[in-house]
Amino acid sequence: MEYRLLGASGLEVSVLSFGTMTMGGEGRFAAMGTVQVEEARRQIDICLEAGVNVFDTADMYSFGKSEEVLSQALGARRKDIVLATKCFVRMEPGPNRAGLSRTHIVEACEASLRRLRTDYIDLYQAHNFDAITPLDETLRAFDDLIRDGKIRYFGCSNYSGWQLMKAHSIADRLGVRRYISQQINYSLIAREAEHDLVQVGLDQRTGIMVWSPLQFGLLSGKFRRGAAKPAESRLNTVDAPGNIDQDRLHRIVDVLEEIAAQRGVSVPQVALNWVTRKPGVDTVVIGARTEQQLRDNLAAATWTLTDAEVERLDEVSAIPLPYPYWHQQKFASERNPPAKHVR
Repeated sequence: MEYRLLGASGLEVSVLSFGTMTMGGEGRFAAMGTVQVEEARRQIDICLEAGVNVFDTADMYSFGKSEEVLSQALGARRKDIVLATKCFVRMEPGPNRAGLSRTHIVEACEASLRRLRTDYIDLYQAHNFDAITPLDETLRAFDDLIRDGKIRYFGCSNYSGWQLMKAHSIADRLGVRRYISQQINYSLIAREAEHDLVQVGLDQRTGIMVWSPLQFGLLSGKFRRGAAKPAESRLNTVDAPGNIDQDRLHRIVDVLEEIAAQRGVSVPQVALNWVTRKPGVDTVVIGARTEQQLRDNLAAATWTLTDAEVERLDEVSAIPLPYPYWHQQKFASERNPPAKHVR
C-alpha cells in the first residue's frame, strides 16, 4: 500500500481509504448496506492487512449507527488508524441542529466522540457548505476543537472552488488553521472537479479525498447497454449522484473492460487505479458490502496503469471545458497552458 501526505499536513494516509456508509443499515442507508459489527470487524481486518489506515464515516450515516458499528468493530485498534468523520446534517429536530455554526459543530463533535468511543477524531470534516453561518465562525470553531484536543485536523467536503478559496483566505487573515483536505466526488464519470477543485487543491496544497470513485457502481462493469440494472444494485433504490450520460458511460466502460482484460484485473480495479493516478489525489475512499468486493477493490493498489492507459481513459471520459476555461485556452493559451501536473 502506498502512503501519501494529506495536503500540506504531515499526516500519512493510505492511497485507498475505507468508507463505512455500508455499516448500520438504518433507514434509507439500508440500500447502501447493512453491515453489522462482526462483519465490520472482518472488513477492518482485511483493510488493515492490506495496509489501509484511513477509515471514513459521518454522523449522518445510518443516523449515527455507522459510527457506533465502526467503533465496536475497531476496538483497541482505534489507535492504529486515522479516524475521519463529518458534521453538518440535521440529526434531530429543532434550532441549531444543522449546519456549521459553532453551536452545532461543537455539539455534533461531542456526539460523534461518544458514538465512536474515542477521546479524539483524527480528521473532522464539514460535510457541506453552510451559506448562512459566517466562515470565520466555522473556522474558529474547528480551530478551537483542535486546541481542546477533541480533533487533530479538519477538512471540508462538497465545497466549490471559490468557497474553499474563501475559507483559506479567511483562515489566513484570522491566523487560524486551514482545511487540510477536501472530500470530493471524482471518477471517470464525474470529472467536473478537475476544473476548479483539483486546481485549488494543487495550488493551495489542500489534500483531496475522493468519494464514490466507482460512481455508485456504474463503473463496476455490471451495467450493460440495453440491460436492466443488476438486482443487487443500490441504484434500484437510490439515484447515482450527478447527471449521468448513459452513452458516455458505456463508452467509458468499453475501454475499462478492454484494459482490464489486457491486464488480467477487474473493471473496478482499473477505474479505481485511474483515480489514484490523478494529480492532487491523496486518498480514494472505497466501500464494500461483501468480502469479495472489498478484496477486489483493495487490489487496485497493487498495480499501476501505464501513462498510455491513463491517457486513453482520459480521452474517452473527457468533458467539454466550461467557461471561462475554454475561452482562456482558445484566446490566451500562451499565458494559460493546459494543466498537466504529474504526481
